[in-house]
Amino acid sequence: MSPSKNVQTKNKKGKVSIGKAFKTIIWPRRNLVFVGLILIVIRSLAGLILPWQSKILLDNVVPNNNFEQLKMVIIIVLSAILVQAITSFLLTRILSVQAQYLISELRAQVQKKVLSLPISFFDNTKSGALVSRIMSDVEGVRNLIGTGLVQLVGGTITALISLIILINLNPWMTLFVFLPISIFGFVALKAFKFIRPIFRVRGKINAEVKGRLTETLAGVRVIKAFNAESQENIVFEKGVDKLYQNVKKSLTATALMTSSSTFLIGVATTGIMGIGGYYMMQGEMTTGDFLFFTLILGFMIAPIVQMSNIGSQLTEALAGLDRTEELMNKAAEDDNEDRTIELNAIKGEIIFNDVSFSYEEGKQVLHNINFQVPAGSVTALVGSSGSGKSTIAGLSATFLNPKSGLITIDNKDISKVKLATYRKNLGVVLQDEFLFEGTIRENILFPRPNASEEELQNAVKAAYVNEFTDRFDKGLDTLIGERGVKLSGGQRQRLAIARAILANPKILILDEATSSLDTESESLIQKSLSELVKDRTTIVIAHRLSTIKKADQILVIEAGKIAERGTHNDLIDAKGRYFDLYTYQSKI
Repeated sequence: MSPSKNVQTKNKKGKVSIGKAFKTIIWPRRNLVFVGLILIVIRSLAGLILPWQSKILLDNVVPNNNFEQLKMVIIIVLSAILVQAITSFLLTRILSVQAQYLISELRAQVQKKVLSLPISFFDNTKSGALVSRIMSDVEGVRNLIGTGLVQLVGGTITALISLIILINLNPWMTLFVFLPISIFGFVALKAFKFIRPIFRVRGKINAEVKGRLTETLAGVRVIKAFNAESQENIVFEKGVDKLYQNVKKSLTATALMTSSSTFLIGVATTGIMGIGGYYMMQGEMTTGDFLFFTLILGFMIAPIVQMSNIGSQLTEALAGLDRTEELMNKAAEDDNEDRTIELNAIKGEIIFNDVSFSYEEGKQVLHNINFQVPAGSVTALVGSSGSGKSTIAGLSATFLNPKSGLITIDNKDISKVKLATYRKNLGVVLQDEFLFEGTIRENILFPRPNASEEELQNAVKAAYVNEFTDRFDKGLDTLIGERGVKLSGGQRQRLAIARAILANPKILILDEATSSLDTESESLIQKSLSELVKDRTTIVIAHRLSTIKKADQILVIEAGKIAERGTHNDLIDAKGRYFDLYTYQSKI
């Protein structure tokens, strides 16, 4: 069973039970877990050799001065120690490695799931928080497949074997020990129920703190520019204090278990000294029997003492899986069963038919929008900030879905089209274009990593990227830093346009594609854009109205409605809103 199937099992309560974790994660790897259990039982049984041989040493070897038997005792003990060392190595090699493999698989599955979620999810979730959920939440699974669970089960088996030996040695002493240990077991179970919700909340707080830290590091220039280091320090300190308070709660419960185990086991040990001393003085127990009983008692008690640590690890693992399950249960963009239409060769005609949209219930951003973008034509969207231009672009890119109305691509309902088949024909150049850390070459090749050198160079020249890369010592292999911080705004924009040219899309969305350019760069880019938009359906959002004079149609958007439409000359002649905007810009 693949990790994806394991994790995607639905859970209405959003909580992963021990039984569910066993069924979906442990049982599919039962062979490895079984081998681990055998190894840990062998290791534990080998550990019983030392107490047994210690009894023989005190009761038989020393009183009889038997040197031959002494040699045999030493050989047996050394052999047992060797078996313990080998089984410990195999346990780590088999189970720990498998646990790390499962963690890497789960991380890949969660990351794949996250990337399949709609844009609206990312708009409401910090990227740093998602990094935490992908990297940290699944780590606890190592305690389910790794040595944690096996130690718990194997230790329990060892404890039962030890209990049988103890009863045979002295049932009354065993009963005296068993009572305080039973009380400790009851306390531990209650503590685990208290701890699990704390671990679940801790994962959420941890994600929030990491999310804020990621934002702080990404916006360090803004922070320093406004001398806001102190207020960011305060925000982060509050976050880590909240995390500390959560950890403190779990440590209190863990400390209760540890202290109770120390007290109760201390009581048991004191009792054993008294009862054992009495039996030895009465001649009913030898010194070897007492030492054997005491050492075997350690084998019975050790797993119970470990329970506080292993139990906390398992509780933390289940809490992490709770959060992972919650993420994996979210609906992906393409989960819609209605999306059955596959687009192959497309012309690129887009039609908005009575489309309305709202980000929040009752607050419409677009009101019954109607327009047609003929295949291969250029449609420009202009208007004041917040009028709805970017929302129309988002709907055209399938980043958003209309609340009512219909959007079609080549007369096919876009809400029923498989997103991958539409987006492979789509190219987007954003106002604040995102660049990946790496080289200029890697960023341009991003949409088509296997493009030829000739295709790459054509895109570079078409977007006039070579105009600045030729001045760099490493040319296209120049590192640009995180988000392209080492490039100017105009250089980043030209690089983004080169990326779009290389992608060779049928539908192109340009959101303020020339906004970051100086006059000289804008002149160069206008030439490249003229080539880029040929035979492509293009939607352009522009504040600089001088850049869209040649658009086939211009839509003036105001308050979520189309106030005017027409060519540049038509709208100038109409002397309406577009005329006002254009003449105002011309005076500036």
